[in-house]
Amino acid sequence: MDNQPAKAATLGDEASLRELYPQPKALAILKQLDRLDGHCRNFIAHSPLVIVGSTRVGRGTDVSPRGDAPGFARVLDDHTIAIPDRPGNNRLDTMSNILADAEVGLLFLIPGIDETLRVNGSARLTHAAEFLAAAAVNGREPRLVILVTVREAFLHCGKALKRARLWQDDYRVERKSFPSLGRMVVEQTKPADVTVEQAESYIEHNYVTALY
Repeated sequence: MDNQPAKAATLGDEASLRELYPQPKALAILKQLDRLDGHCRNFIAHSPLVIVGSTRVGRGTDVSPRGDAPGFARVLDDHTIAIPDRPGNNRLDTMSNILADAEVGLLFLIPGIDETLRVNGSARLTHAAEFLAAAAVNGREPRLVILVTVREAFLHCGKALKRARLWQDDYRVERKSFPSLGRMVVEQTKPADVTVEQAESYIEHNYVTALY
């Protein structure tokens, strides 16, 4: 009985969903493009961070960040973006998903700008020499480049980031007041042969020596 109110308030179809919201303004529909225009290209050129969403049957949906100096994600033409895969944790979640299901969603962010750029399309992986060389930093090439074929692209309004005050200091958390990644992972997993100090030392060293 306790769960009945919650179940009754659960939506089961799009018609019920639409009843709760007004129709989108015409501009919200019209802004969806089937290519990257000059403004999309400019946004990507200034973005140091893109969030990649991917899916795999049986595993579900995953989101993963990719970041580097602005322009690291290169627009090759109106329908193609090249994103280098820098060293990470080697789980290869995004790449494995792309091999199983090419559909991806991208969210580009620019520090100081509340608006974002959303791109949906399909992805493929390449280790062709010309793509790796073009993505090299300090002489170090990525192992792979993700090539995204753009199906739709549109700018997203800044309400979410304004509410989050993402580029302000209001909700900023000082690093010293928050648990380190090493501490959190060790306390979550309780490995028999790794201490918090060892995990913290490894992560900090890896941040310095293995960014590229």
